[in-house]
Amino acid sequence: MKVLIVGSGGREHTIAWKIAQSKAVEKIFIAPGNAGSGLVGTNVDIKVNEFEKLAEFAAKEKIGLTIVGPEDPLVNGLVDFFEEKNLNVFGPSKKAAIMEGSKTFTRDLLKKYNIPSAEYAAFENAEEAKAYLKEKGAPIVVKADGLAAGKGVVVAETIEEAEQAINEMILDKRFGGAGAKILLEEKLLGEEASYLIFSDGKNILPMVSSQDHKRIFDQDRGPNTGGMGAYSPAPIVTKEMEQRVLKEIMQPTVDAMAKEGRTFKGILYAGLMITENGPKIVEFNARFGDPETQVILPRLKSDLAEIMQACIDGNLNEKEIKWGEKACCCVVMASGGYPGKYEKGREITGLEEANSLPETVVFHAGTKEKEGKILSNGGRVLGVTALGNSIREAIDNAYKAVEKISFKGAFNRKDIGQKALVKKV
Repeated sequence: MKVLIVGSGGREHTIAWKIAQSKAVEKIFIAPGNAGSGLVGTNVDIKVNEFEKLAEFAAKEKIGLTIVGPEDPLVNGLVDFFEEKNLNVFGPSKKAAIMEGSKTFTRDLLKKYNIPSAEYAAFENAEEAKAYLKEKGAPIVVKADGLAAGKGVVVAETIEEAEQAINEMILDKRFGGAGAKILLEEKLLGEEASYLIFSDGKNILPMVSSQDHKRIFDQDRGPNTGGMGAYSPAPIVTKEMEQRVLKEIMQPTVDAMAKEGRTFKGILYAGLMITENGPKIVEFNARFGDPETQVILPRLKSDLAEIMQACIDGNLNEKEIKWGEKACCCVVMASGGYPGKYEKGREITGLEEANSLPETVVFHAGTKEKEGKILSNGGRVLGVTALGNSIREAIDNAYKAVEKISFKGAFNRKDIGQKALVKKV
């Protein structure tokens, strides 16, 4: 079988790397891909929102399975477009991907079905939002309703910070149309975790827990990014907590979407806050997380292509999923200036030395290959990932690999996974 993976980031390189291990897969294409994905498959110069070109390519090459990686094409209906042309595709429909496309839709759904979440209100008018803010006070969370590449969230500790965020989103249109509507949400207290499941619209199969690091600087300081690193498992998600997450959040959400006529097939990602009163939803995404994918898939022992096909066919209940015991850590190496302005085209050295370390894989995110050299081509450049017998060992292994790699302006957080070590894991 030939597989087409749509996307160009660390998530897509990781999916390609894992799919390549499937017995059924003979050839992999990645559109548009990056320098890393080009090492496990063939990159194709088609952008993620060029639906017609992607479908034409899939038909011409007789692609047996297309996997849609990023949120943009999912929210814009790429899965529906492929299905109309009888092309086998993995991911939620446009009607289901609205869970990520509109935070207001998701909050309203959670409220309707009594799924644990934060108190919230939605606004399109800045003055009305500020009046609500004065009533509720700070700290408070300000969110752009639409897609903002993981950057449309401001955790405001003061009224002034919140007002600035409201102005930037609604009046200054910092996130374009994504911030035309905003949400003001109660700031949930606790520890965050990421929890992902496979869904066939009715049945679910859980993945292993993980924890992302969203803020740019150590000790969770600075602005939000797309994610500066992750580790798995997340000790905060105990076996008992996991059962609560599945029973109180994941299964009820999949059931709710089915009742709403929005059958959810694909990957449902829950950004959780583990509070004193149990798990609550911070956000839902309609696809694999990045960099969570980089720490989840190296632990997967089952055939990823088989599980994805079961989601499409609706027989996930017939499948078992196996996970390795080892822990995993991913440290993101970013370009100087990210998440603001940064330079591209910096030559990256030391990749071979890093990849040759035991149980280590360097997943590429913002990279490109030019004249035999690997160059930086984005804000988040690499996801340096390693397994270990414990989280501590996985962290140590990942940072050993980071030390081997360099490019001008490169930086990374030094504290990925430290929260887990406090829990003696």
